[in-house]
Amino acid sequence: MSNRRTVAWTLASLTLACGTDGGEGRTGSATASQGSISITGSLDESGTADASASETTVGASADGTVGSATVADSGESGLAPKFDLGVPDGGNNCPEGDGDVTHSYIWIANSGQGSVSKINTETLIEEGRYIVRPDSAGNPSRTSVSLSGNVAVANRSGGVVKIYGNTDACQESNGMAGIQTSTGAADMLPWGTEECVAWYTSFAYSTQRPLAWAQGEWNDATCSYQNEKLWTSGGNNAGTADVVLIDGDTGVVEDMVTIPNVIGWAQLYGGAVDGDGNFWTVDHNWDGPSTLIRVMRNDLSYETWPVTGTVHYGLAVDSVGRAWLCGSGGASRFDPGTETWTHLPPMNGGSALGGCMEDANGILWNSAYPNATLVGIDTESVQVVTTMAIPEYVHGISIDFAGYVWGVAFAGSNAYRIDVDAGTIDTVGGLVGAYTYSDMTGFALTAAGTPSG
Repeated sequence: MSNRRTVAWTLASLTLACGTDGGEGRTGSATASQGSISITGSLDESGTADASASETTVGASADGTVGSATVADSGESGLAPKFDLGVPDGGNNCPEGDGDVTHSYIWIANSGQGSVSKINTETLIEEGRYIVRPDSAGNPSRTSVSLSGNVAVANRSGGVVKIYGNTDACQESNGMAGIQTSTGAADMLPWGTEECVAWYTSFAYSTQRPLAWAQGEWNDATCSYQNEKLWTSGGNNAGTADVVLIDGDTGVVEDMVTIPNVIGWAQLYGGAVDGDGNFWTVDHNWDGPSTLIRVMRNDLSYETWPVTGTVHYGLAVDSVGRAWLCGSGGASRFDPGTETWTHLPPMNGGSALGGCMEDANGILWNSAYPNATLVGIDTESVQVVTTMAIPEYVHGISIDFAGYVWGVAFAGSNAYRIDVDAGTIDTVGGLVGAYTYSDMTGFALTAAGTPSG
């Protein structure tokens, strides 16, 4: 059988790297630094593009919005190419090995252990486990991955931590020779010994859940992102909640706005950003009236909209800037341009629970609580187009950079990597009270695009 893989994509800025397929270490690449590029072709066994089978068109793009990427495998099965959507590869100006952005990890909070697991999405091996608050009692939930590949974790009981995704970036801090860092679940290091913790910022909130990185700017001179910011929110059960903007390098709070008339004991519940780095959140009342909120990155002004329909839980922002609330196989889409809602009722009635995320093909993935069913919703028609049986209900949904759907069990011990096309499921075990349904791979942030001004 010929090992040829057909690829087609439309991206404003694209780096394609083919991972291992069928045991062969083939690599290939294609990069468009600006405008839009549409290419259809194939990669042979050496990773070389077949130019004779390709058509290329390049045109200026005013906003640099990331489009879609699809892979059709005409050869042997294996890992699909890894798409670092919108992530610069450093180009010829960056020395080899510098400026590498690592997006082959999923970060899952172990709420019952006060830790977070770093799992390689290609090998399925847990490569690190980290305490996320000095007392190990933070009860973490949401995780968010920056364009630099670093993770931030919010503790429900207060406090946010940043952990380096690339261990080469970890800094000496404990007075011992070399860098001490975890390499898996079995060697989680004590707080203060672990040197891949970049910073920890303490907050006195009684509830702190939403968390989302905003985009930074790529610096060709340093081959890295700069000016990355982190959004979070906390409340004190008093009917108001603070939305906080944090400096991503230092963990210092830069600005804050207080949102009044917030409903529910957990105050604001989910968080996501759009292509301009604005923060979207919703208050905690999934079975009744609730409010969708957008906080602007440039001046922290905010707008609110009453949530209609019957789905008020998981929150995502799609690649064209529309906000989604989702749960139990249903969804509510809000278009900020027209300020209108489009609804798809939940499948099973009752509480519409669970998170969601859009993939590169415009499908929003969700789980049909309480059933063990994965649900794909077309983001244009807002109709279910795919369902698939899975081992158990998964509360958190994420997409990795090879296009696989990930599901995280509800306060359980397993995470699942799901190949919807092939109908196959891989299991990662050993988690402790797992609970994450935010942007735990960084795919959503990358697909959102970058601010145009």
